Amino acid sequence: MKSIKFIIIIILVSFTTTVNAQNKIKGKRVSNTENNYETATFGTGCFWCTEAIFQKLNGVKSVVSGYSGGTVENPSYNEVCTGNTGHAEVCQIVYDPAVISYKELLKVFWSVHDPTTLNRQGADVGTQYRSVIFYHNNRQKELALKYKNELNKAGVFPNPIVTEISPYTNFYEAENYHQDYYARNKSQPYCSFVITPKLKKFEKVFKDKIKKGN
Repeated sequence: MKSIKFIIIIILVSFTTTVNAQNKIKGKRVSNTENNYETATFGTGCFWCTEAIFQKLNGVKSVVSGYSGGTVENPSYNEVCTGNTGHAEVCQIVYDPAVISYKELLKVFWSVHDPTTLNRQGADVGTQYRSVIFYHNNRQKELALKYKNELNKAGVFPNPIVTEISPYTNFYEAENYHQDYYARNKSQPYCSFVITPKLKKFEKVFKDKIKKGN
């Protein structure tokens, strides 16, 4: 695992530019223009895990769990869980590029889930749990594709990366009970046995990127 993280870091360092993400977010609105914030949209399986991880990063201003990439407007959680809406569970991440770059967010993305399992993360199975990056502009697309290709060439993972890299088209905020789920339900079994161990590993690797007090 340490060698994987090392190669990911080396690949990340080779990137030399930052990105300009869209300011408009469907679902929950955040004023990016005034603050020069940018937006990333990632799916790493269950959005409870994704949210809990990215909320801890210094420079991340908000993380909203929701649904993206499907064809049904304003889907409910139950509808998404059928796998018939085309949506993935994702997090809409608003961040300050002066503090944390899109490159660094990608580094976290590739490190905190298994991007080689198609439509699955652990026991969570279905297209809604697919590994996915929804890019907001061409620069995000270029960075994501380059990083994915470099990881595959380096043989970092035992199997090919199957992460979907698609244009951002929509985002629908998930129900209120999904927001800040881990923070409010740490004793819940899924949180205790799945999210907490993942967070501990993440915090060891990215301890220099964690917000103070977290």
